[in-house]
Amino acid sequence: MPSEHETVGAYALGILDDAEATAFEAHLAGCEWCAQQLDELAGMEPMLAALADLPGSGSTPAIGESLSARPSPRVVEKLVDEVAERRAQKRRRSMYMIAAAAALIIAGPLAAVAVNGGSDGGGQQVAATPAQQTFRTMSAKKSATDASTHVSATVAMAPKDWGTQAVLELKNVKGPLKCSLVLVAKNGQRVTMSSWSVPNWGYGIPDAKTEQSKQPLYIGGAAAFQPDEIDHFEVVTFEGKKLVQVQA
Repeated sequence: MPSEHETVGAYALGILDDAEATAFEAHLAGCEWCAQQLDELAGMEPMLAALADLPGSGSTPAIGESLSARPSPRVVEKLVDEVAERRAQKRRRSMYMIAAAAALIIAGPLAAVAVNGGSDGGGQQVAATPAQQTFRTMSAKKSATDASTHVSATVAMAPKDWGTQAVLELKNVKGPLKCSLVLVAKNGQRVTMSSWSVPNWGYGIPDAKTEQSKQPLYIGGAAAFQPDEIDHFEVVTFEGKKLVQVQA
């Protein structure tokens, strides 16, 4: 009989006979490594069924057959290795998703406008959003109005250990448009801090007929550059048209 450490895969597949299973269970009671491996392989049969359909796995027996046909130790080892690798890949993907979710938790509350409502522009003013509240608390603000487009922008900034947090206040812009807030560093690098859509009724229109259209847009962004490394900010459309530029 092979070493008990090498039997964990066969035990997980349920292909040991009663005597072998009893012997392995006795070993398992005092072996932390095998217990961990068995926990990793728990519930592996559905995955093995999927592996049977993969190219190059034609030698792998079907699950229903494997439990009665007793595959060779080489086949068992191959199956266990494949499943372990797929579980490792799944764990790595989960870690990436956790990191992305953490970034969204940080940035998400800032990416918000100051009003809500339906697509007909008939929304009503609501309480200040987190982005607007953050904008109000920031002391460093720079503003500009483009002489050609008449779009006005104010960028509030705050230094962070990781770079710069910014909140944009945008006024007198009409849609439909898709826009981005772009940071231009002193070394010439360009970084998109955030992007959004401008609906037909626009934002911050002084003579608008609805309160929704009169309200500015507040939207947050972040970049790895410190404030003293930033030259200016640009609000640009996806087509590359610059709506307004704000010096840092």
